[in-house]
Amino acid sequence: MLHGNAIKPGTWTKNYDPVISMAVDLLSSAKAPGRPEDLLDQCIRDWVPGSRARQIRAQSLTQFLRYCVDREGFPELWAPPSDLRSHVGAKPTSGTVSHKGDPLTDEQTLELLDGLPDDPIGRRWSDAVRLCSELGLRPIELLYLSVRRDPSTRELHWWCDYRKRSGGGATQPRRLEPLPLINAAGQVEQWQLMRRWQNGEITLPPLESGNGAEDCLKTYLNRQQAWQVLKQQMADQGERLVPYSFRHSYSLRCHQRGIDGGSAAAAMGHSYEVHCRSYPWASEAGVVAAFKRARAQSEIGPG
Repeated sequence: MLHGNAIKPGTWTKNYDPVISMAVDLLSSAKAPGRPEDLLDQCIRDWVPGSRARQIRAQSLTQFLRYCVDREGFPELWAPPSDLRSHVGAKPTSGTVSHKGDPLTDEQTLELLDGLPDDPIGRRWSDAVRLCSELGLRPIELLYLSVRRDPSTRELHWWCDYRKRSGGGATQPRRLEPLPLINAAGQVEQWQLMRRWQNGEITLPPLESGNGAEDCLKTYLNRQQAWQVLKQQMADQGERLVPYSFRHSYSLRCHQRGIDGGSAAAAMGHSYEVHCRSYPWASEAGVVAAFKRARAQSEIGPG
């Protein structure tokens, strides 16, 4: 926590302390593993091969072992393996259900909002959902929101100061681009989020307790009947509803409205590669409509 790429206390508590504590218990046992490879395998064996949780656990213990050897004078034999792929493993290629969320249609999001409690507490959570939906936010980014004024145009715009660390570096603070939802009547939803934010009319719900903002949002939504009903409807279609579904919906909305992948990725705060790999590009209906438009244009011809 004090050297090199320092980590936050919350990250230590969530990702490092559990696996390191387990390693200490194993090394203190009667059948203590004698090699870092064996210690690593025993500390991650209860997690699904290829899962993100197993990967994080392996990386956390590996970083700590490197620290022990490089800075604390541990014997070189405890240097961890440089390649973790054989320890983390890979997910089966078939017969599995994705743990990533699926996008919502605009109408589904609006129906969900209509079903949330219309009281002071409920309205705070509803505004959190609106912000995530219209701005394509990660739940944690709700805590890093602000409004700024462009020095050249003098126009106001949303800004996010969140930096997410990943294998490819850290995402940079960025300007946010709102993309309003369209209701069943074809009308753009006018939530007036920026005006209400500046006037102090939006108060975010508590998002800093427990395991973080996403977990807080998930806990609240899981208690709401409207969320439970929508979750079951999506499950019946083989889809998964999670708090990140609002962000996935923003990605899909970008492409349905003709925004290129690079611009969508920049607005969402990740690389183009991550965008192509991890976020929805099109719905089945959107694909059909896109090809119909393309065929119609080709039939019209130039001029």
